[in-house]
Amino acid sequence: MRYIAMDNPVIAAQFGKGLIEKARSAGALPRSGRIVPEFQLADIRELIAGPYRIVYRVNDPDRSVEIVRFWHAARGTPKSVREGD
Repeated sequence: MRYIAMDNPVIAAQFGKGLIEKARSAGALPRSGRIVPEFQLADIRELIAGPYRIVYRVNDPDRSVEIVRFWHAARGTPKSVREGD
């Protein structure tokens, strides 16, 4: 988003807000996102927002979600979504 902000800070802010709103939607329907194909773990899901992947962990006992990371699909796939990777 820094790249966008260099040309148009207003659009960059709107885009960032859109990503956050999409991430918040995971809290309403945690299992609505698809299982991340690279990891095949039932509790690790993702939502797609344009070129970004919003990866989150579903915590059923707490009825909560934890956003693990946002990443641009063109940057490849991280080795893991577990802490410290």
